[in-house]
Amino acid sequence: MSDEPQMNMDAANLYREDMYTDQKIGTIRVMTPVTQDGERDDSRAVQYLGQAQMMTPAGALPLSFELPVDNLAAAVEAFSDGAAQAMEDTMKELQEMRRQQASQIVVPGSEGGPKIQIP
Repeated sequence: MSDEPQMNMDAANLYREDMYTDQKIGTIRVMTPVTQDGERDDSRAVQYLGQAQMMTPAGALPLSFELPVDNLAAAVEAFSDGAAQAMEDTMKELQEMRRQQASQIVVPGSEGGPKIQIP
């Protein structure tokens, strides 16, 4: 028997995925819960997820965000606000990552770094 982990799908957490796009701005994924038999599972809510891209100097950065709605028309209406919030959150995260990287810069003469001294 192999020591590799088993990759088993969770039969109690299956979804059917439908995608809608305007071919310009983004995509809305509709995640419909289903049973193992492929029938609609009414005990769980349908999820609406938005996807877009933000252009950066390093290239396109994918944005994914949840749309807290209960139908496709509302998801289309909420897409713009969801994308804007995802972009704002991503920018804050990038700024925090830059700040953390900048704080790791070693300045000559400062304490820290290896204590090895070569004669």
